[in-house]
Amino acid sequence: MNLEYFIAKRLITSKDYKSSISAPIIKIAISAIAIGIVMMLVSVATGIGLQQKIREKVSAFNGQIIISNYDNNNSEVTLIPVSKKQDFYPHFKSVPEVAHIQAIATKAGIIRTEKAFEGIIFKGVGSDYDWNNIKEYLVEGKLPDFSKSLNEDVLISRFLADRLNLKIGDSFNTFFIKEEQGKMPNSRRFKITGIFNSGFQNFDATYLIGDIRHIQRINKWSPDQIGAFEVFVKDFNNIKTTGDQIYDQTSSNLDSKTIIEKYSYIFDWLQLFDFNIVVILAIMILVATINMVVALLVLILERTQMIGILKSLGANNWAIRKIFLYNAFYLIIRGLFWGNLIGISILLIQQYFGVVQLNPENYYVNQAPVYINWVYIILLNLMTIVICFVVLLIPSYIITKISPVKAIRFD
Repeated sequence: MNLEYFIAKRLITSKDYKSSISAPIIKIAISAIAIGIVMMLVSVATGIGLQQKIREKVSAFNGQIIISNYDNNNSEVTLIPVSKKQDFYPHFKSVPEVAHIQAIATKAGIIRTEKAFEGIIFKGVGSDYDWNNIKEYLVEGKLPDFSKSLNEDVLISRFLADRLNLKIGDSFNTFFIKEEQGKMPNSRRFKITGIFNSGFQNFDATYLIGDIRHIQRINKWSPDQIGAFEVFVKDFNNIKTTGDQIYDQTSSNLDSKTIIEKYSYIFDWLQLFDFNIVVILAIMILVATINMVVALLVLILERTQMIGILKSLGANNWAIRKIFLYNAFYLIIRGLFWGNLIGISILLIQQYFGVVQLNPENYYVNQAPVYINWVYIILLNLMTIVICFVVLLIPSYIITKISPVKAIRFD
């Protein structure tokens, strides 16, 4: 093994090799490996990153599993209340995978200012609300505090604030429509304490977050009546299984639905990224292996006389094949080195500086998110090495067909 490696190293580093007709082809093969790993790293990092970011945003504003009355299932607005006096609240002990549960209520309304008006959904939350889920989207002001007495503080989106020409500290009137016909709408005056921007147009153009007690008073509910429960799980990858367990543990008059079911059109779209990633990986590896096969064949043909001399000296076919496979392995490693260096640099630049911007109306995010995980980076490199190396065994078989006598006379 050491002898074959030594010969391969001498072959690679020799001046004759570097100036040979195969040199441009070798450079193309190395470039193909480098470009391939860059494309694979970027596609996997951005694909997984986009999936996770959109999933986080949908979860932040809706919870991951929603428990509500059956009559409220297909409505964004709470119609029939649910009692807070449930066995699973405030701690869902029967399902260990549940990380947090919080009570919310929603009601349709219209914000009216002197110059504009906007239809909104007022999302009422209480002292059990986990603000950590939307804290990262806060761009101005502070989060409201609903743990004490009833107050008029609200959190509004940048989208609505700009359309209504509102800023931190401004107050405005909101009119809530009553379900009974002929009834005058309820009016509430709120004060803006914080502005958020999720980049998710569906939520930014809709939600106004305030104290749940306003909805309870408007709907004439008791303090124990709420609209629904939002549940967060420990592992989103097991959300379907956890969702089934929660459904089994709730009473017959309640229904539970995962956000994958509620926003199926979003998650069906996200699943397309998995297919796109697989296609890109397959194409990049195919291109890289084809270039490496061509490079190896050129090396073999260019070194036919050397192969004949080694065979005449007693070297067997496998020993000679290993010389060229070591050579190919060296080229693959060079390509991977430059590819990883460039690819990881691109991902880090995007992660910290957000160079690539996206249209939130189409992609639900303002900039291309990236997910950098050293495990998948190592796996991509190992997969490339193994596949290329296995495929290169086929063209190296041509060495067994070379006759020593004809090879020495080959010109």
